[in-house]
Amino acid sequence: MNERIALITGGAKGIGRGIALDLAAQRWNIAICYRTSEAEAQKTALAITERGGQAMAIRCDVSDPVAAKDLVVQVERTWGHIDALINGAGPYHRVNLFDETVEGWNEMFDGNLHPIFYLAKAAAPGMKARKSGRIINFSMANTEQMISQPDVTAHYIAKAGVLILTRTLAKLLAPYGITVNAISPGFIDSGSAPPEELASMMKRIPAGYIGTVDDTVAAVRYLLSEDARYVNGANIQISGAWGI
Repeated sequence: MNERIALITGGAKGIGRGIALDLAAQRWNIAICYRTSEAEAQKTALAITERGGQAMAIRCDVSDPVAAKDLVVQVERTWGHIDALINGAGPYHRVNLFDETVEGWNEMFDGNLHPIFYLAKAAAPGMKARKSGRIINFSMANTEQMISQPDVTAHYIAKAGVLILTRTLAKLLAPYGITVNAISPGFIDSGSAPPEELASMMKRIPAGYIGTVDDTVAAVRYLLSEDARYVNGANIQISGAWGI
């Protein structure tokens, strides 16, 4: 049982994929969860095995509480336990608040906030029994400002909720040797935004350049390491000082 097991939601593309490949190089076994990106998930799973890890690519809508619980059960039954739960999935859309639909509003919470609760609740018993575990959640770099966000209102509120949930989970799970932390990326070249949009944002970033997937992966690597054993309830901003 010396194998290290990670479950990564949103692991087929972008930052989630970068995390998966980094862990694979460290000989982790990795389950990546995807909802629609089947082709990308299969490519990522293959890349994981090529780097020395074992891989599972599982289609799952983690906004469904039953499906989220079943996902955790499937990974635990296959590999025995989960060492790291990395909640990387999260839909995003830009629309003015008064043009937002009820369905679109609910989608932001169902995709960004609720799955963290479902998955953490499902994974916590196994971690508590082993007195060990790491949970990493993703927010966004300027969430702590609590400012108006007319075009991404629901997404922003959901990401603020991620920070509150992260800190609450950290306090509840710390007695069991489990850490729960958040990472809040700013503008990262992860393939999800058009290059011209990223280029236009550079003048607003104090560091003067766009972050890379590797910048975020490095923060994950640290939080999963023994060096971060006493870091709990933290929020690490990966933004080049944008959003603070």
